[in-house]
Amino acid sequence: MVKGANVGLSALSEDVGSVMVSLGWSSPTGEGDADVSVLLLTADGKVRSDADFYFYNNPVAADGSVQLLGKTPTSDGNEDRITFDLTAIPADVEQVVVAASRYNGARFGDLEDVRVTLADGSGEGLLRFSIEDAGAVGALLFGEFYRRAGGWKFRAIGQGYESGLAGLAQDYGVDVDDDAEESEAEAAEVAEVAEPVATELRPEAEAEAVAAAVPLAAVPAPGPVPVVEQIVSESVEAPAKPVPRPRTAKKKVTLPKVAKKSLAENDSWRAARLFPVSALKSDRDRETRATSVLLSVMAQVPEFGRRLTAGFGAPAGRMEMFTEVSLPNGDSPRRPDGVIRIERAGKLWTALVETKTNGNSLKPDQVQAYTDIAARRGYEAVITLSNDVELDGSPLVDVKTDGRRKHKVALRHLSWADVAHQAQMLIRHEGVGNAAHAWLLQELLHYLQHENSGCHGFQNMGPAWVPVRNGIDDETLCQGDRRAVEVVESWERLVRQVCLRLGGELGQKVLPVQRAKRGTDPRVRRAALADQLCLAGRLDSELRIEGTPGILALSADLRTGKLRTSIEIAVPEQGYPLTWAKRLIRQLSDAPADLHVETLLDGQVGGPRGTLERLRPEPGDILPRNDAEITGFRLSLFRSMGNTRGSAESGFIRSVDEAVDRFHDHVVVHLGRPGSTRR
Repeated sequence: MVKGANVGLSALSEDVGSVMVSLGWSSPTGEGDADVSVLLLTADGKVRSDADFYFYNNPVAADGSVQLLGKTPTSDGNEDRITFDLTAIPADVEQVVVAASRYNGARFGDLEDVRVTLADGSGEGLLRFSIEDAGAVGALLFGEFYRRAGGWKFRAIGQGYESGLAGLAQDYGVDVDDDAEESEAEAAEVAEVAEPVATELRPEAEAEAVAAAVPLAAVPAPGPVPVVEQIVSESVEAPAKPVPRPRTAKKKVTLPKVAKKSLAENDSWRAARLFPVSALKSDRDRETRATSVLLSVMAQVPEFGRRLTAGFGAPAGRMEMFTEVSLPNGDSPRRPDGVIRIERAGKLWTALVETKTNGNSLKPDQVQAYTDIAARRGYEAVITLSNDVELDGSPLVDVKTDGRRKHKVALRHLSWADVAHQAQMLIRHEGVGNAAHAWLLQELLHYLQHENSGCHGFQNMGPAWVPVRNGIDDETLCQGDRRAVEVVESWERLVRQVCLRLGGELGQKVLPVQRAKRGTDPRVRRAALADQLCLAGRLDSELRIEGTPGILALSADLRTGKLRTSIEIAVPEQGYPLTWAKRLIRQLSDAPADLHVETLLDGQVGGPRGTLERLRPEPGDILPRNDAEITGFRLSLFRSMGNTRGSAESGFIRSVDEAVDRFHDHVVVHLGRPGSTRR
């Protein structure tokens, strides 16, 4: 599409009751990011109330019409995905605006390949709109849905706001609280009488609001969804004041950070579990039990069930789950592991579920049979569940579709690591509606993490791992070797799983950084990385952790058998080099003594370096002797990597997990939040 163009959704697909919008961008530095938002507008172009403003602190509509799914890695960066159940949009809403905003003074003009794509309920792409002239704006309208003649149309907008989220919100009628003192008094009162709630304003937005003297006010919402009036009075003259944390409309339940002391006499006493795993002896038992456990919790915890099904294009509605259903298929009926059915407005949405556990691979003929059955019976989707992680351009199962069939079936994949991540985010950070729901999710998480469940996520680097390592050792691995590509794919799956696990534990966005050129085919990119592996004998990745001052780099050197975790931090815009060095060493007072510190110099390679143990008494030793300009510091930890390809105690996968955890917990957390940098 081009800017200003519009199109009727019914002309693009017959399956547009539920659609998915993806907002994407890329950054030359890998550090660009933005937050998406959605506004529901009446005929006068205004929100009915602040509850019609959906963003990171209010991601789900109570009626299921809007759900912000968060960021998903893609071949050249990340995408923010939003699902819309257009059949559930209230009748008095005429427009649905899709936007995004940057923070800390960043602008959309600094990003590349800014675009919005739209897919129907089956996942088939319908349109793409690229915004080439975003410019120096802090907020950007990507597009809007609007009603026409009983249907919905989509318009490509591409309009920006220099005033950022504040100007956007004010234009559409979101209330602005100009009384900062009253806001502070309310916040102090809440802090005295209320317990912490599950949703909080993101730190970056807090910092931006403080800098702009922006008062925030909490707005009660009519449903269980927490709604926050995040908005915005940009008064330059007003002095900066502490920004109160927003309140939620209804208290959310999360797990306590410190578990209660057990009443057991000794460690041999085992707590009773809702989902026992002791009787699981075969793969079939594990698959049957895991499917039943997951589907039952999805049905009983609406927040969790909706979070998973929205990503499959399902509508919001009454949800029921079934297991071991027999479906006709010629002379031999088929029995999918599970069936998900959702009813809304008298219509049924149905998905068949095929489950694998314990590292077992999906069988293409089995998935193909279920896809054919779903097409014949008018079902909407086939969902596969396994320990594996699906990559762009490398589907786990190739399924053929009959072009003569009018009905389309979406094939979706969900890894057990994704399931555990969503459960962690809800019960540890975002909260659920009541204590029973939190307990159910806790039991599910305990089940998934138990060694007998077989639902441990990606745990094997594959059969090519040992031959590739041997080939690197004896220098016989050649460029173009398909086994090297398989190792690169396994590495990418592992890194994505590390991001899911760490993000669930921290309650923050943790995403892999992709620095591929715009439009690069993911298979071409992986082939290039495989050739680099053959030449350098090294696997490299980068992780962006929300709220940290830099990008965490992860490198596995297969020649030396060493894992390196590192981060580069920029120096402040003002101050003196010795002051920077002393401050850095003070920040790292609790970091490991074997931490390597290296000074980064403008236009030079290889600045002064040393271990933290040596630098603690003399921080000045890290400064260059020739007055070269310092641009930053690189902090690194090294450890030996596992020998085997799996996740056992001596396995490569476990060593990667432990290396990332150690570096984050003992180094990154001490560095504080991102601040100003030299340019």
